[in-house]
Amino acid sequence: MKRNCLLLVLFFACYQLNAQKSATVAVIDQPITLDGALEEEVWQLSKPASDFWQYFPSDSVLAENQSEIYFLYDDKNLYIGFKCYSSGKDYVVPTLKRDFRAGGNDNITIMIDPFNDRINAFLFGTNPFGVQREGLVAGGGEDIDNFSVAWDSKWKCNAKIFDDYWTAEMEIPLNILRFNPGVDKWSFNSYRFDTQANEQSTWNQIPRNQWIFNLAFMGEMLWDQPPVRPKGGGNAIIPYVTAGHSKNYEKNSPANFTYNFGGDAKIAVTPSLNLDLTFNPDFSQVEVDEQVTNVDRFEIFFPERRQFFLENADLFGGFGTPRINPFFSRRIGVSRDTTTGNAIQNTIYAGARLSGKLNEDVRLGLLSMQTAADPVNGLPDYNYSIFSIQKKIYTRSNIGFIFVNKQAFGEVDASSNNDRYNRVLGLDYNLATDDNTWTGKAFLHRSISEEGLPNPWAQGTSLRYNKRMFFVQADQQYVGEGYDAQVGFVRRQNFLRFSPSAGLNFYPTNGFVNQHGPSLEWTYFNFIGVGNTDRELQFEYQVEFNNNSEIGVEVTNTYVYLLGDFDPTGTGSEKLSSNTDYNYTAYELSYRSNRNLDFSFSLSPNFGQYFNGTRYGLRGFASYRYQPYGQFSLSYSYNHFEQDHLKEAKRTVLLGPRLDISFNKALFLTTVVQYNSQITNMNVNARLQWRFAPVSDLYIVYTDNYFTDITDDPADRFITQIRNRSLVAKVTYWLNI
Repeated sequence: MKRNCLLLVLFFACYQLNAQKSATVAVIDQPITLDGALEEEVWQLSKPASDFWQYFPSDSVLAENQSEIYFLYDDKNLYIGFKCYSSGKDYVVPTLKRDFRAGGNDNITIMIDPFNDRINAFLFGTNPFGVQREGLVAGGGEDIDNFSVAWDSKWKCNAKIFDDYWTAEMEIPLNILRFNPGVDKWSFNSYRFDTQANEQSTWNQIPRNQWIFNLAFMGEMLWDQPPVRPKGGGNAIIPYVTAGHSKNYEKNSPANFTYNFGGDAKIAVTPSLNLDLTFNPDFSQVEVDEQVTNVDRFEIFFPERRQFFLENADLFGGFGTPRINPFFSRRIGVSRDTTTGNAIQNTIYAGARLSGKLNEDVRLGLLSMQTAADPVNGLPDYNYSIFSIQKKIYTRSNIGFIFVNKQAFGEVDASSNNDRYNRVLGLDYNLATDDNTWTGKAFLHRSISEEGLPNPWAQGTSLRYNKRMFFVQADQQYVGEGYDAQVGFVRRQNFLRFSPSAGLNFYPTNGFVNQHGPSLEWTYFNFIGVGNTDRELQFEYQVEFNNNSEIGVEVTNTYVYLLGDFDPTGTGSEKLSSNTDYNYTAYELSYRSNRNLDFSFSLSPNFGQYFNGTRYGLRGFASYRYQPYGQFSLSYSYNHFEQDHLKEAKRTVLLGPRLDISFNKALFLTTVVQYNSQITNMNVNARLQWRFAPVSDLYIVYTDNYFTDITDDPADRFITQIRNRSLVAKVTYWLNI
């Protein structure tokens, strides 16, 4: 009898655990005072989202400190109220700057999916001080690459702190949300970071083996009446003006004073389809890329940060894989200075981008941009046009088609490496089951080049089975020697790759260890016509503690057959000869401290064999915050090489001190210094931002680049010589029309 009762209790517990949760969105006809206090009685009209579940340290119990979410709306706005219970007022708020990261501080975030496809969602968040963050989740939230807070939009938020809880109110204009009128049920989920309880929680329960922003686990927003998009809503123009002063000392050219103007426009073609226009865009305020030490034989990937390319970015850049991608938006309007390693702007005359939903199941993307010629970097004037369409299949899977066209206008120098045109056709299938247990992808792409290169195909498949206690994955890719995706990101050609992997997760029920487990991955490259050129077996063991710190160990055995001469130190030293092979084993340890503390750090020492010698080094970061006004951090990477073919040891050093100051919620100063011994360059970038109105800013950006060298002379050990210097002021203003 007792056993039967226990089974009955477990049955109902599991049923409740997996039941579809819902909250109501109540219509109102009176204004909300956005003071963050939730004092208006109308907040009680909605059935709140409550009963949050822990995500960390456990995923099987209700949260210790609960949260409640209330929804209201009128003919213009969606209002969201949060009530977050806490253990006191000792909140962690590292910065007052918009778009803060969720980890290492107190905050709550909501993800809204108006189309109920659990593939894409808008994200809005805040902290106890009312600082805003917004972003986009794509690809179902499968991994961190599908998450971005670089997207910006115009909405309001405020918060208030009480003795044992804090509250917040959001006012989100309906015209910034893409949705189909007539639909009275949307999907949403919410997650909260609570540093005082050392707890992460979600409204709809998410297992620990999934990302906290995964869209497979959503509940329902039930509207009193289907929302209607405000007339004329969603239209805006965002003009800008810039003025700048620069001088190239390396070429001894005269100082140059420039000014410019342009802008963007956003037009709501339908409630779910948006047209973005840009004229003479300027990206001088975009945050500088974080440099990395490159000892690889292939190109390093840097993410897109420019606003124009971000909304519905997966419709254009989500095809293929991150390393076999037919369209990479940074190929448009961005070149790279080979002497400094920094991105430099290639003038874009104008561009248009139409993206969004045609109906519940079909998404459309159209993009066309015209760039100016760049004689210095050997680029003619090109037009870039992309067409993509995506059809939902079953609940969360989809099939998509993409066409990429790069077309030169005018004459192309016959002596250059530039083609008159380059095109890619592609077909992708993306798999995701209801509970995200099975995920995968299959794609087939073909390039069309002026030279008519042979074997212009790329193909790949992947499949992952992911359970709470373990995962198994298999990947396969093939890229032909003639696959030429000039507007994409393709690290190498003419290969066949296999990569199976597997891992285990253990969750102790007591003690100081929260989660631990091993993983194993084997990667095999076959260069067509040559044979096996790369092989890697990697074993990793990760341990996560209940205090949010982590340690790990990694052992990697690598086999490389060089098809060309290669300098493994990345220092411009003597190269290893082609047609030689190497087999070596290396080790790396890692530790990351609790980011909730004022001072946090990580360090990863590595050591072991490397090609025909040895390599050891250290990389990591250290950070100290003076909340909520400032944070100083230092990233670093050091490598020491001793190779048999070199007469002396070689070293690479990368240092990146950074200072972030928040004077208030509208005025910020970010200063980044990056010293990179590989390119003998030190870059200084200081950016002052004043948000004088919603999504309207004044930027003042100062940039310096110095040539650096280390000599053997103790009296003149570190030499610096200025390369170039610039000072730019930019004003942008968001005007709804």
